[in-house]
Amino acid sequence: MLFVEGSGLSYGAHIPVLLEEAISGLAIQSQGIYLDATYGRGGHSAAILDALGESGRLIAMDKDPDAQQQAREHFANESRFELVAADFSAAESVVAKAGLTGQLSGVLIDLGVSSPQLDRAERGFSFNQDGPLDMRMDPTSGQSAKDWLATADLREMVRVFKEFGEERYAPRIARALVAQREQHSIESTLQLAEIVKHAHPKWEKGKHPATRVFQAIRIHVNSEMDALRGILSSASTLLASKGRLVVISFHSLEDRMVKQFMRSGFNPIERPRGLPVEFTSDHPFKPLGKPIYAGEAELARNVRARSAVLRVAEKCT
Repeated sequence: MLFVEGSGLSYGAHIPVLLEEAISGLAIQSQGIYLDATYGRGGHSAAILDALGESGRLIAMDKDPDAQQQAREHFANESRFELVAADFSAAESVVAKAGLTGQLSGVLIDLGVSSPQLDRAERGFSFNQDGPLDMRMDPTSGQSAKDWLATADLREMVRVFKEFGEERYAPRIARALVAQREQHSIESTLQLAEIVKHAHPKWEKGKHPATRVFQAIRIHVNSEMDALRGILSSASTLLASKGRLVVISFHSLEDRMVKQFMRSGFNPIERPRGLPVEFTSDHPFKPLGKPIYAGEAELARNVRARSAVLRVAEKCT
């Protein structure tokens, strides 16, 4: 259990990544209104509430039923806190429904998978534990990883592994998966991990050969990149002038999109696949400082922080 000195808060099995840096980036105003777009297990939310005054307000969002239950239990007596059971891609409509469009002092987006999600084998996120192939953030809706692997054709698998996993050997791995499912269905995480491991010709030191494939499938079944694009494109609508946008990313695809948006913005209109992103000339945000990474002390207590990068931007208008 991690105890954050001076906060009076404990976080159980889940350690929030870059906690102090995120709170600093938000530059919390005691009477401000904030959105924690990815509640997770509440570490960042608790720290935001700890910095708010009596009339401050925090809206938190999460589509994971387990996270929702934990939030309702943990903050049952917190009048400044409101939980919305929804994906962060719906942030614009959620804030509009609350009558707070253009009034938020800060928005925090932590794109990492929470430790309880990774550690519970039945959620299907981990290649180190055997469990059903699910990988959905909300296991009550959408297509599971198992169902996708059972129906995706070779071309689609290759595209997903390349685009969302940046997997160099995507064609070879996809062919192995198609060959395997013709013999037996692919139903468990360790089964998938073994197939990828045997198909992968070159392992990276210190990294499981199935890492990129698991990442790619998870991103695909949860439409994570579309959700990120959606909330970024609505950020200027959500925030008040001088409001802060703080994003914690965990892989290069996310960070690249966040970096490009904070620097130049992008046209949120859907474009045919393969065409470059269009950048706007009247972008209302400016990046603040350099990207922030976990320090040695944090890495020593939480190895999952090693790939995290935090970026901050401020709304100029």
